[in-house]
Amino acid sequence: MSAAASRAGAVALALTRIGTGLLFAQHGAQKLFGWFGGLGGPGQAAALYSQMGAAGVLEFFGGLLLVLGLGTRPVAVILIGEMLYAFFTVHLPRGGAPMQNGGELALLYICLFVALAGLGAGAFSVDDLLFGRD
Repeated sequence: MSAAASRAGAVALALTRIGTGLLFAQHGAQKLFGWFGGLGGPGQAAALYSQMGAAGVLEFFGGLLLVLGLGTRPVAVILIGEMLYAFFTVHLPRGGAPMQNGGELALLYICLFVALAGLGAGAFSVDDLLFGRD
């Protein structure tokens, strides 16, 4: 692989990690702080000591850690577990096909987190600064 292709791949991975983290953190902010339309209405947040509150903590802080590229692999593994739990307990009971049960976003995040767990943080990350390239 050429140096240019390798660098392009590293930048693509970083953009994927940062974009995924920003979007995922927004889901957490919606649950924790009632931002982005809130839960059930503007400004309405989940109780912190509830299932939705726990999900909000994982999503908000996990998303921020992904943006920073700090602990990317273990964070991604934890978030895979959260999204699997969400899919099987919330979405799958609503119907078998993800487009019918609203679970396509959870499955898409699982795919992204599997890639991050396997590939690591890549360029422009705290992991890279601390430990060098994966």
